Parts: sequence; structure tokens; C-alpha cells
Amino acid sequence: MGGLRLVDGIAAAMRHLSERQKVIAENVANSDTPGFEARTLGEPDFGALLDIRSGVAVQRPTVRVTSAMAALGATPSSTPTILDPDVSETKPDGNNVSLEDQLLRLGQVQADFAVLTNLYRKQMQLMKTALGRTGGS
Repeated sequence: MGGLRLVDGIAAAMRHLSERQKVIAENVANSDTPGFEARTLGEPDFGALLDIRSGVAVQRPTVRVTSAMAALGATPSSTPTILDPDVSETKPDGNNVSLEDQLLRLGQVQADFAVLTNLYRKQMQLMKTALGRTGGS
């Protein structure tokens, strides 16, 4: 059932892009906040999608959001938010969010999402064909 793993991978990548878009939006919203440092997401972990036959797997440590953390506005995420190491400038007030950089990243998220959407659509068409179903998408 390799096709289902591909769909699972596409879904996980889309969720990662959605989270990345939220982080970019937070950066843009705080572009005038003194001392705010731009953030980005760490790399997604697709290890769970791999077929590990040995039974030994090492997973990335995660932080569980407690009710006290949630009351302060923390939200659970499968990928850690980290300080952005690729900032182009820092303003005198300590804010290092560049709207140009964020716009470029947002464009990349949009392009990646479009690619994943097309890949998902083609995978669904292949499954319908394999099941003998034809027709529109």
C-alpha cells in the first residue's frame, strides 16, 4: 500500500506548510514590535512514514503543551518553532523581521502547496483508475 503512504506524506507536508504560513503571519504581525525576533519552523520529521523493519527508531523529542501553557497562548505543534537563522537585517529597536524576506518565504510556501496539491490530485486519479472508476475529479 505504498500509495497510502504517499498520501500520508503529502498530508503531513501540507500540515507543515500550514504551520509555516502561521509562523510567517506571526512574524509579519510583529514586524514593528521592538525586540521581536523572526521565527521559522524546524525541518519536518517524516521518519514515521518510513518502513523500519528492525523495530528500532529514534524520534525527535517533543514538548507537550500543558493547560497552563495553553492558557498563556501556547499551541501544540508537530514541528518546533525556532529563531530564524537567516535574517538579513536588525533594526535599532532589536526587531529583525524583514517584510521582504517574509514575503519571499510566503511565496515559496504557496508554490510548495500548489505542487503538493497537484501531486495529491494525481494520486487520487491513479487510485480511481486502479479501482475502475472514471469521471471528473
